[in-house]
Amino acid sequence: MKLDRVYAMKFGGVYPHYVAKAEKKGRSKAELDEVLSWLTGYSQKQLDKIIEDGTDLETFFAKAPKLNPNRELITGVVCGVRVEEIEEPTYKLIRYMDKLVDELAKGKAMEKILRQ
Repeated sequence: MKLDRVYAMKFGGVYPHYVAKAEKKGRSKAELDEVLSWLTGYSQKQLDKIIEDGTDLETFFAKAPKLNPNRELITGVVCGVRVEEIEEPTYKLIRYMDKLVDELAKGKAMEKILRQ
């Protein structure tokens, strides 16, 4: 898959899939939003606006208020790729987000997901 196509995906297009994945496993939308806010620094109001306005993933991360410095502690495999080995910065951030959603859906404790 070409990265340009991934970057052009709308955050509001993938977000409902994240919500469904989390809720299917007994987690809440609020927990998902907390994880996303932890990673990006976006407030709930900002996330809601981004979901509505069609912001693409590249812009979502480029304009993130404060990327969490502890994001580097996120390790593991997403779609057969080790996130810590990804070199392209935006793609790495997208896969960090995917990994956090996976951890949430797998029932991992919030303290561990948020690297506390």
